[in-house]
Amino acid sequence: MAVPYTFGTATAAIPLSQLDSNFSTAVTIGNTAVQLGNTVTSFGNVTLTNVTISSGNVIVTGANVSGTANVSTLVVTGSETVSGNTAVTGNITASFFTSTSTFGFKNRIINGQMQIAQRATSATITAASTIAAGYSTVDRFYVYCTGANVTAAQVAGSGATKNRLQITGAASVTAVGIGQRIEQLNSYDLAGSTATLSADLAISATLTTVTWTASYATTTADTFGTLASPTVTQIATGTFTVTSTVTNFSTNITIPAAATTGIQIVFTVGALTAGLTWTVGNVQLEKGSTATSFDYRPYGTELALCQRYYSRMNANTGVYTAFGSGIFSGATGGNMYIKFPTTMRSSPTINQSNCVISDTVTSPAITAVSTTFAGTDSAFQLFTVASGGTLYRPAVLVANNNTAAYIDFSSEL
Repeated sequence: MAVPYTFGTATAAIPLSQLDSNFSTAVTIGNTAVQLGNTVTSFGNVTLTNVTISSGNVIVTGANVSGTANVSTLVVTGSETVSGNTAVTGNITASFFTSTSTFGFKNRIINGQMQIAQRATSATITAASTIAAGYSTVDRFYVYCTGANVTAAQVAGSGATKNRLQITGAASVTAVGIGQRIEQLNSYDLAGSTATLSADLAISATLTTVTWTASYATTTADTFGTLASPTVTQIATGTFTVTSTVTNFSTNITIPAAATTGIQIVFTVGALTAGLTWTVGNVQLEKGSTATSFDYRPYGTELALCQRYYSRMNANTGVYTAFGSGIFSGATGGNMYIKFPTTMRSSPTINQSNCVISDTVTSPAITAVSTTFAGTDSAFQLFTVASGGTLYRPAVLVANNNTAAYIDFSSEL
């Protein structure tokens, strides 16, 4: 048997026995292995066993290094394993540039850094006798509690982490949960693979356990049901032992082949009573069995990802900010055309606060959002007013001399 051995521009066939002699003891050949001087390079499925090189490098691509290997520098560029008594006098460089863990949409959790908070930076989470989800502060994460109300707030982080989500407990609280539902289009390829869940966690005083649970929508894509009556199948659950010091925790999750309908990740704690706080940040779910560095995306990218599920148009400093235009449909209503900031996941529900329909003559306040004729990019929306409209008169949907005015759109899972 012979394998190609290249010197400069010439290629020669070297017997396998001679190729073996270039190594200290033995080489198992899957495809091709080459040694030039004090450097061993392997390509393909090659196992290098008992390799001894006093200087130079071992560079492996699609290979395994095992047994007793003594090298000055080991460079691993793939999903190889390094095992046995591998003595390295220089550096081990691991460059895992794989399409599943490094490039593209690595983190399937949206807003895992807790930086986007379109609704509010803090909110009171109302306890329910049956658990009910509430999207109230940082985007894409719902928060629920039982026993008593808690406060959820976007707080400052530390170092490279700008923000985290913090829950402040109260007397009689029996449980708190923080979760995110990942739609089918962003999780389909995880089915039948190993994924890694990681998060920065801290909890004060007497509580020490954070429970994580992964599930998938049981039958219909992106249909998870309510928290009180979920339609999910549990994949796995486990716990992290957490202290008051923010620490990154991770765990592997074996995603079943049936999990092609969307995935739900929930973190829960028990009695977060008065004076206790629970902090969550840098939440990441990625393909593969290794927890890699957090996937920081540009702010505008993260905002657009969030706006697919919820978007709010605010008056901010413009007391008469315009949100849409249309006509009065009569004395008590107006049909307004509204363009969403980005394409939404599905036809959204629409809400407003402190808005009027103005034709420059009258500006009646909106009393209800009557009927929605919405797609995923825009809506032709009927709003109800008490009186004052003139049939077919052009009008605009504007803030009612109020910087707190807004109109929002929700298609959360």
